[in-house]
Amino acid sequence: MVILPRLHAHEAGKPILRLQNVTVQYESGRALDDITFELRRGERLAVLGPNGAGKSTLFKVIAGVLRPTNGVVEVAGSEPDGHICIAYVPQRSQVDWNFPLRVSDVVMMGRVGKIGLLRRPTAADRQIVKRALETVGMQELANRQIGQLSGGQQQRMFIARALAQEAELMLMDEPFTGLDLPAQEELFRILDALRGQGVTVMVALHDLQTAAERFDRVMLLNRRLIGLGTAEQIFTPEHLLTAYGGHLRLIPSREGLIALGDTCCDEGEHDHL
Repeated sequence: MVILPRLHAHEAGKPILRLQNVTVQYESGRALDDITFELRRGERLAVLGPNGAGKSTLFKVIAGVLRPTNGVVEVAGSEPDGHICIAYVPQRSQVDWNFPLRVSDVVMMGRVGKIGLLRRPTAADRQIVKRALETVGMQELANRQIGQLSGGQQQRMFIARALAQEAELMLMDEPFTGLDLPAQEELFRILDALRGQGVTVMVALHDLQTAAERFDRVMLLNRRLIGLGTAEQIFTPEHLLTAYGGHLRLIPSREGLIALGDTCCDEGEHDHL
C-alpha cells in the first residue's frame, strides 16, 4: 500500500474524485485514453474490464504515484499527490510477503502521513492502530508475521492500515482474487462499515455478478471508458462486447444473459451476469 503526504486541504462542495480527459501514454502504447468521470463521497464503485484494460494504471494515476500524460486528476479539489486520504491496496501478488514485518507494523505504517517518518508513534497512534485491527477482526493476529496470513487476512490487514491512515478514498486492485466465499463476505462486511463512515471505495475486479449485486455503480474500462452507471445501465450486450470483444460469450438463460469471459482464467474465475 502506498501512503502519500498531505499538502492540500479538501475543498467544500468538490467531488471526492474527478478525472477530466486523462490519458496515459507508454512507449508500448496508450494505457488510458481520454478518461472523464466523478465519484461521490461514500460511493462504492466496481471497475471491470479485460486484462490489460488499464485498471491498475487508472488506480496508480488516482493515487498520485503515476502522472498522466494529459488531463486532470483532482481529489477533493486538488492534485492527488497532496493528500494522505488516499489508500492504494495493490494486488497481493505485488507484495513481498517474506519481508519480516508483523501485522501491527504494517498497520502502523498508516500513521506515517500523520506523524512523519522520524517521529516515534505516540500512545494515541498505538490506540488508533488497535482500534483499526479490532474493526477488521485482526487484533489477535497483531504480532503475526505477514507471510503467515491467509489471503483474506492479508486484505483485512491492508484495510486496517487504511483505517489507521484515516483514508477517505480507498483503491483496491483485485482484492477478491483467490479468496473463498467466507473471506469475500468478511471483506464486504468491512466495506459496508466503511460506507457508514463515508469512505469512498473503488475496487477492480472480474466478477460481473458481484459487481452488479454489491456495488452502487460499475465502470467498464478497456483503455477508454466504455460506460459508467448502474449495472442495469452498463451491463448491456453492446457494452460488454465493446469492452471484452472476442474474450466474451453471451449465452441466453431463463435468468437472462450469462457472460462467460476467458480474461481471468489463470486465476480460476469466470464472469457471470
